Amino acid sequence: MHKDDQMTPKERLAGFFSNKPIDRIPILPFVTSVSGKVAGMTHKEKRSCAKNQAKAQIACYERFGNDSISIEYGLHGIGIALGSKTNDPEDGVPAIIDHYLKNLKDLNCLDLSKVERKNDPWNQLNYDAYNICMDECGDEVGASLSIHGPITAAGSIYPVEKLLRSTRKEPQRVHELLRFSTDAIKIVMKDFLEIGAGISLCDPMASGTLIDRKTYREFVLPYTKEIVDYVHSFGKSLTYHVCGDTSHMTLDLVESGCNMLSIDNRVSLKETKKLVGDKLPIVGNVDPVEVMMLGSIEDVYKAVRCCIEDAYDSPKGYLLSTGCGIPINSPIENIDALMDAGRKYGKWPININNFDEEEKIIKSTVK
Repeated sequence: MHKDDQMTPKERLAGFFSNKPIDRIPILPFVTSVSGKVAGMTHKEKRSCAKNQAKAQIACYERFGNDSISIEYGLHGIGIALGSKTNDPEDGVPAIIDHYLKNLKDLNCLDLSKVERKNDPWNQLNYDAYNICMDECGDEVGASLSIHGPITAAGSIYPVEKLLRSTRKEPQRVHELLRFSTDAIKIVMKDFLEIGAGISLCDPMASGTLIDRKTYREFVLPYTKEIVDYVHSFGKSLTYHVCGDTSHMTLDLVESGCNMLSIDNRVSLKETKKLVGDKLPIVGNVDPVEVMMLGSIEDVYKAVRCCIEDAYDSPKGYLLSTGCGIPINSPIENIDALMDAGRKYGKWPININNFDEEEKIIKSTVK
């Protein structure tokens, strides 16, 4: 447990979800990609073996006291298992450079058995990393599997530009590909769900910046609902994150049945609270680039204060986080600052009338 906390993350989240007193607001920064840096490793070293993957997340928990560990299956896992090729940067997140599927007419070549843990080294690596993390600190903190949503999984198999065009030109074949990617996601999740992991579903290709609401409802929502229902059948919860500006489809995202909605920094916490705050907890949304990577420590404190002021009184609850993944080259001290600001402004019970006095103390400490 972090030295500045009075509760473990498990105790805090249990209290949060049962409306009991807790020491502070839950804080869930996206420390997946940046975790290797926290442990003194490059991203390539971090992703090289289960021991390092776990070591990076444990290092984050020990330093920050964040309220959940994230096991990073990532955005390309399904595609890689099938045969999509990625680059191999030393200190960056790999990107797909050659997609396995070249033509939607060849859907019959897709093989679900390739994503099974016994056949997929990346799946096995993350499964082992989860178990290492839980053996090391599972008494205090839980973990979730961070995995791509259905259309992003499809985009890891078949080129994104072609996939988006095909929603208009070959809609039935796109549905067949989404059927496959949804089944594949469920196969990967199953082993993790059976050993107690929650699910963090991230679907950046479902972003309102890339597709319109009609396309989301036709090609994404039905498959996402199915995934959420599958997670619920194990008695586990799912946090849903879609990158970019999703303001025009907030209600659609919630229709998925997710347990918590994580929103990008381009989306207003205030407006999200008004729309769906009475339906589920909201997670977000400090800017990961302008604040966490490029901002000063004071900028981080200011952003955290704004987020908490905007959403602390959301009827079903609010959890502080970043609006998306914290970039690898962000100063680690800014993550320290986010956690510190969250502890100060998010001290329970939260009283925003005390924030000006708290800010004076923070500024004197920072300087």
